[in-house]
Amino acid sequence: MLLERDLIQSVGFRNVREGSEVIGFQLRLRMQSYRGMAASLIDGVSVRVGDVVDVGPEVPLWTLQGRTYSLAELWDSDDVRWPLEDPAIITVPFAGGLPEGIHEVSVELRLRMSYIPLEHQPSTYRQTKRITLTSDLDGGPFRYGVSLYSFMHDFGTVLDLETALAHVADVGATGVEILGEGHVAGYPEPSTQWIDTWFTLLDRYGLEPTNYGSWIDTRLHSSGPNARDLTAREGAALLQRDLRLAKRLGFSFVRPKIGVITSDLVPHPSWTEAVERSLDLAAELDVVIAPEIHSPTPIKHEVVDDYVDLIQRTGTQHFGLLIDTGIFQDRPIPLRPGELPGQRPAFLDGIGVDPADLIDIGEYVVFVQAKFHDIDDDLVDQQIRWEPVLQGLKDAGYAGWLSSEYEGDRAPWRSIEQVRRQHALMRRVASRLR
Repeated sequence: MLLERDLIQSVGFRNVREGSEVIGFQLRLRMQSYRGMAASLIDGVSVRVGDVVDVGPEVPLWTLQGRTYSLAELWDSDDVRWPLEDPAIITVPFAGGLPEGIHEVSVELRLRMSYIPLEHQPSTYRQTKRITLTSDLDGGPFRYGVSLYSFMHDFGTVLDLETALAHVADVGATGVEILGEGHVAGYPEPSTQWIDTWFTLLDRYGLEPTNYGSWIDTRLHSSGPNARDLTAREGAALLQRDLRLAKRLGFSFVRPKIGVITSDLVPHPSWTEAVERSLDLAAELDVVIAPEIHSPTPIKHEVVDDYVDLIQRTGTQHFGLLIDTGIFQDRPIPLRPGELPGQRPAFLDGIGVDPADLIDIGEYVVFVQAKFHDIDDDLVDQQIRWEPVLQGLKDAGYAGWLSSEYEGDRAPWRSIEQVRRQHALMRRVASRLR
């Protein structure tokens, strides 16, 4: 599993319980040397959390290679090591633990290097980092998951599959959403070894597959002298291929990203036949096909009406609506460096759909991608007001998955903390709904 570059890791920041009592909190540290070292060379770590906790280097306990030691025990050890590839788990005794939310955590790590003159020892490493303590709140009527799309472009660069799943589990989520051609190695025919690894990791981190992202590429053959649209039969074949793979991987929902013909995302007319050709297979596999309602398409729109019409006309239980919460954005996303007003689509300023509109389609909503762009240091979303959104979902009778879909700044590792913040925010709001 890969580690973050920082000394203080995001994963593993949590309160520690002994029975029903909270006895302290934990964080994880990455080795700051270029090699692993004997644990007897550790000179301790001081930890400060805002104005709540401030302990000296002799206080925290160290968990290395599965065993926990005091600092004095590390000094006397001969066979304990801190490997380069493993984080040290630091436990700070603190009765009652820390409150949920964002904390400013500061550490000073001291290591002794035998090949550096004594007058320059110990080697000291300091960092202050704002990090979210995941919530113990029940989260109201919803189930919580994360889309691995949240970690693009981290995935494949600073995160591998296991590290990404570990971060999903660490926020208290139990569901994971993927993109078929974004996260399945060897797509569309992954090896047996990859599939075995997938299920092993799901079991290790206690995760359930939720929604599988698929595409009906209606412009698949749109270039060159023989350019043409994809036929409904061909579209159905693409969808059915992914329905079968999604079932093999344990997913309950498949989101087909259907090619569009207008700027407000009206789908290619072949979508109806392509989906209807696939409903029997979806029923056989017990997988629900769920196209997304995505900005700039509002809820009150012909696209939604046509999807609902298909459900009512066929009576299917295996086609439903996926709501992308980006439609509720009511404040603009900041301009990127060098970007000028008017250079980008207007919907990035938000289309501000009224969450009360959910009441009209609630019975058809089967999945929610909790799209967001930026949550600040005060745990306030800068584009979406979550109180009316979650209240609207509850009032509409929805009690399914809220699957984080971060789509903000792609600076390395930023997505990890942003997902932590969103889960703390959503659980806090959901626990107080009427």
